[in-house]
Parts: sequence; structure tokens; C-alpha cells
Amino acid sequence: MLCGRWKSCRRRPEEPSVPAQVATPVALAPPDGGSRRPGLRALKKMGLTEDEDVRAMLQGSRLCKIRSRTWHKERLYRLQEDGLSVWFQRRIPRAPSQHIFFVQHIEAVREGHQSEGLRRFGGAFPPARCLTIAFKGRRKNLDLAAATAEEAQRWVRGLAKLRARLDAMSQRERLDHWIHAYLHRADSDQDSKMSFKEIKSLLRMVNVDMNDMYAYRLFKECDHSNNERLEGAEIEEFLRRLLKRPELEEIFHRYSGEDRVLSAPELLEFLEDQSEDGTTLAHAQKLIHTYELNETAKQHELMTLDGFMMYLLSPEGAALDPAHTCVFQDMGQPLSHYFISSSHNTYLTDSQIGGLSSTEAYVRAFAQGCRCVELDCWEGPGGEPIIYHGHTLTSKILFRDVVQTVRDHAFSLSPYPVILSLENHCGLEQQAVMAHHLRTILGDALVTQGLDTQNPEELPSPEQLKGRVLVKGKKLPAARSEDGRILSDQEEEEEEEEEEAKQISPELSALVVYCCATRLRTLRPNPVPPQPCQVSSLSERKAKKLIRGAGNSFVRHNAHQLTRVYPLGLRMNSANYSPQEMWNSGCQLVALNFQTPGYEMDLNAGRFLINGQCGYVLKPACLRQPDTTFDPECPGPPRTTLTIQVLTAQQLPKLNTEKPNSIVDPLVRVEVHGVPADCARKETNYVLNNGFNPRWGQTLQFQLRAPELALVRFVVEDYDATSPNDFVGQFTLPLDSLKQGYRHIHLLSKDGASLSPATLFVHIRVQRF
Repeated sequence: MLCGRWKSCRRRPEEPSVPAQVATPVALAPPDGGSRRPGLRALKKMGLTEDEDVRAMLQGSRLCKIRSRTWHKERLYRLQEDGLSVWFQRRIPRAPSQHIFFVQHIEAVREGHQSEGLRRFGGAFPPARCLTIAFKGRRKNLDLAAATAEEAQRWVRGLAKLRARLDAMSQRERLDHWIHAYLHRADSDQDSKMSFKEIKSLLRMVNVDMNDMYAYRLFKECDHSNNERLEGAEIEEFLRRLLKRPELEEIFHRYSGEDRVLSAPELLEFLEDQSEDGTTLAHAQKLIHTYELNETAKQHELMTLDGFMMYLLSPEGAALDPAHTCVFQDMGQPLSHYFISSSHNTYLTDSQIGGLSSTEAYVRAFAQGCRCVELDCWEGPGGEPIIYHGHTLTSKILFRDVVQTVRDHAFSLSPYPVILSLENHCGLEQQAVMAHHLRTILGDALVTQGLDTQNPEELPSPEQLKGRVLVKGKKLPAARSEDGRILSDQEEEEEEEEEEAKQISPELSALVVYCCATRLRTLRPNPVPPQPCQVSSLSERKAKKLIRGAGNSFVRHNAHQLTRVYPLGLRMNSANYSPQEMWNSGCQLVALNFQTPGYEMDLNAGRFLINGQCGYVLKPACLRQPDTTFDPECPGPPRTTLTIQVLTAQQLPKLNTEKPNSIVDPLVRVEVHGVPADCARKETNYVLNNGFNPRWGQTLQFQLRAPELALVRFVVEDYDATSPNDFVGQFTLPLDSLKQGYRHIHLLSKDGASLSPATLFVHIRVQRF
């Protein structure tokens, strides 16, 4: 037995079985024969090897990285041959050279001076030579200047082509790219041949700690030339065996029978067992023509195992209902009938004590579907209002720059209305300046008067307000609106760190139309007519008090009027509260610190994952009816059983890439977030030393009383007996958007980026009674 170093002295994972006849899970080919650049095969499959822009990126460019007025450093940037990553020179010359960013983590590529950094510090470089690469999550923008405008354009166009091709790739193609990138790295001498040592290195890279004797036996079974090297078809055979999915084969054979191919009627039987809505023979035939790779099988309307895997790994085979990924809900109801994605302290990129304020934080919030952003406005020098977290060390940005950012980016992802939640600490003079900037910069997009067709007893709908911006703030009493010296209500209670402006300027008051900030002192009894244009802002503490003390009354209040909930001021590190409790009572504007990742933001992303990620989700009927009897604290008896069988996982990410022998011990936890009686979490056992293809086959079951409010969160962690488990990946979605049957869960990172090709494979059953 060959020696090996292991993560721990615990027992080895069970050896996987590999039968003699192996199905091909992905279309893999060996590296180009004799080529010293096997990685180019990935770009060839993407159809981009002949593209002039991509070829220039492969050669690399010396681009100037801009971080401040004086920090301008020239760095070499070069596209890697996998077509999925860009290598760049490190700041410290002798540091390890493996420094890359991934194309799939890019949020946007902007030309010219279209970032806060380049507007402030890029004056020495013509806009035509500049570009900004904005990333998903918390990673800072990369502001760059090229030597020529054409070189800048090559990177802008090239990255656009790579991102478009990546978005169009199937899960199968992503897996192909993923494994060949690791194969290229493991081939240490780049001779397109794999020794057993290199194969072992490959296995550790892809997160599997395989018994040496078993790994060597598998190696030798593929070494048909018997020269202790795998090359060409031998590498292909090894990868096919490694990527085998026996659990999928078993399901396929259950329906395909002796001939080992699925006819359209047999596929229809599978779809019906999956509880697919509206399944027909024509739909089964369409799936065969869409996902089957073998042309002969396709012509005979047959699906092979390869095509079956392609289907199950596609969006149609995922846990999220594809019909819910576009805008499918009624968008013509009053604003108060929707959950609205909302941000707190939107300007911050870090903590609320000494963090950086940036207009880029607004851009990122809008890119995540946020529809209500906060502007903390304070007196600034030179007559210009500023935005920052008052009386702290957070940096300051201009109010007008934020309004310009709203104009440029608010509707980049969603056409539905944006609400500007003003926390106003300015005097009358600078309030007038704020009103001037809002009117002149936003123009016709700004709502300055009620809609002519609007029912005065209810708020307008998202559909009626498409492309419009609403101001939420204090409004002067109608009878004395010209005075400007009336004391306004104090908006909030003891948690507010400082009071808002006591005097409201008529210019700013005039811009508050549908979102008039009002203190919620008591919940009015039913006979009193609702005042739909009033918005109450509550701290999480006060909201919880109302939920627990007057649950149904609060639900009824929120059926007519908007309520905004925000985190306690005591959360110095910008931590979040769970938004679920607030949604349970119908609160629409549940504001979170978007800059702080965690399960709370996972829930927010899951809530707004559906309906085209437009930032508006229609509340369940029990939260919209004016005479509803629903109380989240007393939801009634169980009405639904959710059963999830956790089967396997595929290609989980390696957590500690600096330690080759560090392999994850994954476990899966399924969490239900809903009304208090429905909240639960259950988990599987852990699998030792295998993040590549772990198997569980464990069943987790949940009883639900208010399924229409429930979110289901799938979490993968790396088990550790002596310290808290490490996060690996997660995916969250509403129960009502969860498809039944055999499904793949496509995992996301802590900051919401795709972990492709990492997936969970589960069986889901929802029984309603």
C-alpha cells in the first residue's frame, strides 16, 4: 500500500463501487495530444479560441490599477486558458503567483468613469481608456486604465463574451470545465500524461480522500498501456469512472427497463411520478429534443442516461420552479400587499461605526433586487448635504452623488418602483438643496403628485409605478405646508441614536406623496378608516413587541399601510436580525444590512429569488385581506408535511485550498423558516473525507402550519468535532416554489455567488391536507 497523509486518523470513507460498464456523465476528452497547453481545450469548447478580444486577453495586458489619487500601480492581467479565470500580478513581487479572480464572480463591467473610484481618482486617465470590474459579494471593485482605448475595449468586449458564454453553459459543460481545470493544474509537468502521484493530487484538489489501494487499483484498470501513466483515452476513462452517478443510474434504469433508454411514454411516467404540473407526452418529447445528446436516440425520441442527467442538472430539473423565475405574480395590487426588498444603512460597505460609505453600496443593493434604500442625510460643507452614519467614523459621500447613482442604476435589474427612505438631519436650507437635487437629477422618474387614476383609499400598485421613484419622509400638515417651521412627529422610539430634523422644509415635504413617515403609537381599531399613505418605521424590538402582543391587529394594519422595520442601533458590527418574524406579520419593508452576509441575508435572497427577482413578492392572501383572522403566533393545526430525502452531493468546494490534504467531512442541514410553530432544523450524519461525491440517503420530515410563509434553506457544512462547523454552501427558496421529486439544489457561497458545479441531489415530497 502506498503511503499517504490524511486529514485525520479516523476511519476511511467507504470505497465507492465502480462497475465494469460505466455510463458517461459528461462529454470529456483527453487533453490535446502532446500539447503543452491542454487548458486551451476549455476555450475551444466555448467557441472563443478564434475571437480576437479573447486571444488578446490570453496574451495579457499591463493595466494600471487605481486605488486613490496617488496609488496607481501597473499590473499584468491575463486570461487563463480555462476561459473562466483571470490571473493578475501580485503587489509583492516575490509572493506566490497564483492570484486570480473568476469570471462567474463578476457582477458588471463598466466603461469609462462609471464607478465611485474612477470618478474620484481617475482624472489623470481619459474615460475611453478606463473600465471597472464590479464583483458580486463584498469584494471591492477593480478600477483599471489601459494604455489605449482599444485595449480597454478589448477587455470590456472580451469579458462580456466570456460572461455571456458562461451564463449559457449547461451544468454538464460547467462540470466539464471544472474537472479539466483541475486536471490541468494536477498535470505538474504539463506533459498531458498523468502519473499516479498526479492522479492523487487531482483527487485531493477535487475534495476526495480516496483509499490509496483503491485509487491505485482504479488507476491501473485505466492504464491499458501498462506504463504507469494515463494519457488520452485512459484519462477520459478514469474521469468517467470518477464522475459516475450510480444513484442516477438506478433511477434511470427503474423507468427505462431492459433496453436502458427512456421512450417518451417512459419519460412521461417519470415526470408524472415527479408531480410535474401539466405533463403531457408532447412535453416529454420536447425534453428529449432539448437535452438528449445522441442524435440517433433523439431522432427515435429516446433519452439515454446522458440526456437524463442533462435534464436533471438543468434549470428544469432544479428544486426552484422555473415558472417562478420570471415575473408571474399579479403586480396590480396596492403596494401594501407586497413584501419589498429593503436595505438599512445602504451607503455602508462595512460596520456602522467606522466603515466606508460608498455609492457603490447602492449599486450592489440594486443589483441584488433591492427596492427600498436608506439615505442618512446630514449637513455638509459648502451647502451640500452629505450621507453617512451620524456621529461615527464612517466616511461621508455627497447626497447628490447618491441620487445620481439611483438615477443610473435603480432600474438596471427591476422596472418596479424604488423607495428612498430619508433619515433627515439637515436644516431647512440644505433640505431645500436635497429637494432640488431630487427634482433635477431624477426628473420625471420622481413621483411629485398623486396618480390621476389612483383610488384614494389604497396605495398605487407596482405596475402603476413602474420606473418611478418614491420619497419616504416627513410631510408638513396640509393646512400649514407653507410655514416650514412646524415641529414634525418624532419618528421612532428609544433605539434611535439621534432625532431627525424637527423642522421640515416645504420643498422637501412636497416630494413626499405616498410614503409619509408617521410614528405608530397604537394600532387603530377596525372602524377607523385606514390611511394608506402613512408609513411607520419600527425598530426590530418594537416590531416584535407588536407581533407578540397584538399579532392579528398588526397583520390587519399591514394589509392597508406600509411598515418599515430596521435593526437596533446596538448592532455596532452591522449584524442582522431574522426577517422572517417580520414577514410573518405582513411587514413589507423589512430592512437588512445588505453588506453583512449570513443566514439572514440568505433568507432575504430566498424570499426575493422568485418573481423575476424584481424585489416585489405578493404576500399570501391571509396577510392581504382586511378582515383576516390570521395570527402568526397562533397559526392553527398542521396543514402540510414536507419530506426531504437527502441523497448525494456533487463537487463540493474545497475550503482550505492552501492545505492539499484538507478534505471536507460534509453534512446537510435542512431548515424551515416560517411562523414560530413551523421553524425547525434537521440534519444528516457527516460523511468522512469526501466532498466530491458523498452519499447519505437520509430522510428529514417537517410538519407545517403556515406553508405559504415558509422558506426552506438547504445548508452544507464541514463537520468538526471540536469547533463550530465551517460553512460550505447553501440555497434558500420559498416552500411554494419548491418542485417535488428528484431535484438538484445548486449551491451558493456565503455572499450569494454560484458554487457551480456544486450541487445537492434530493427527493422532495410535499403533502397538503
